[in-house]
Amino acid sequence: MENLKFKTTIKCGNCLNAVTPALNETVGENYWNVDLLDPSRILSVSSESTADADEIIAAVKKAGFEAEKI
Repeated sequence: MENLKFKTTIKCGNCLNAVTPALNETVGENYWNVDLLDPSRILSVSSESTADADEIIAAVKKAGFEAEKI
């Protein structure tokens, strides 16, 4: 299984801090990463996580951001 990737509206460290609790709860701590240097702000979720794409998108939206699977 491969990692899931999402284009997000997470733009900075403060945004990352806001979304961290929701992603940790849904995906698990250390199973996700957001590349703030990439213009698309790519969220990568490890294949070891049991969350599916819809759950991940919902968690990001719950924190006030958008995510789109790529």
